[in-house]
Amino acid sequence: MSYRVGSAELVPQGESLLVSASDSGASEDIAIFHAEDGNFYALQDECPHEVASLSEGWIEDCSVECPLHSSTFDLKTGRVQCLPATVDARSYPVNVVDGFLELDF
Repeated sequence: MSYRVGSAELVPQGESLLVSASDSGASEDIAIFHAEDGNFYALQDECPHEVASLSEGWIEDCSVECPLHSSTFDLKTGRVQCLPATVDARSYPVNVVDGFLELDF
């Protein structure tokens, strides 16, 4: 399923946007990140380690650091990069089509 989030300009580079499951029809909240490489990536919003919002984390290069326990996740793959998390975050395809973010789930 595809969901048109809105203009890509909604997410400045180095920032994130929370896409609510109730708004999008997805099975969970999803965080869209505009990484320092200029690309957009999407991960499940809830940290797989403990309940915390990854969209509230810190973006550096192509990683996001969980605001609760400082685990980092690769934005491209969702792969956990350091403890205490040991489970990868789910990643979702996100594309820019005619200036709009489109999320696939």
